[in-house]
Amino acid sequence: MNATLTSTPLTATDRCDRCGARAYIRVVLPVGELLFCAHHGRAHDEAIKAQAVEVHDHTQTLEETVATAPTDER
Repeated sequence: MNATLTSTPLTATDRCDRCGARAYIRVVLPVGELLFCAHHGRAHDEAIKAQAVEVHDHTQTLEETVATAPTDER
């Protein structure tokens, strides 16, 4: 997926349209947008690429969170 770094970051209140988990991927479609967690973004990658006008991928923040989380919270 192509990441657009100038997009507004997703927050903890943004939820995956598929499962309700925290969203890390915003998919802009010709008729609106969808939000996906990292899991569903990867699972639907082919369909997303085929339909999306833009994809804003913020999954890199997951790596940052894990790296800074206390060991007992990883």
